[in-house]
Amino acid sequence: MQTLYTYADRLKVGDRQTTFGRTITEADLVNFAGLTGDHFPLHTDAEYARSTRFQERIAHGMLVLSYMIGLLGLEPGAVVAFYGLEDVRFRRPTVIGDTLHAQIELVALQERDDATALSTTALQVLNQRGETVLSGQLKFVLARTPST
Repeated sequence: MQTLYTYADRLKVGDRQTTFGRTITEADLVNFAGLTGDHFPLHTDAEYARSTRFQERIAHGMLVLSYMIGLLGLEPGAVVAFYGLEDVRFRRPTVIGDTLHAQIELVALQERDDATALSTTALQVLNQRGETVLSGQLKFVLARTPST
């Protein structure tokens, strides 16, 4: 898999990446709730969730976003820093058993200084039915390839 999170001088606007998939499990919801302290019943209480419009537990939005960051294939040394998120929207619920992957496109690459550039990538997270569950933009500070 080619990553868009590599040295800035190896990229050009319009480059695209599709990640591998990840299936969301009940253990993921339980562990994320324990790790973050977010025990909102829509994520952790099956009876409560059945009484909602979703009719089943859904994954925490931040769990979905966090897992997608993990699938990006960040290249050590090339990624200087995660700079931020823009226009993130949770479009559809993600439920236990959904398999998600991300499609990413480099939409901007701005020089910061002689050593780094700021990349902006459009992110779309899709489930196994091709439905968008999350969209937004990710910004990373990327290094240039080091001189040898």
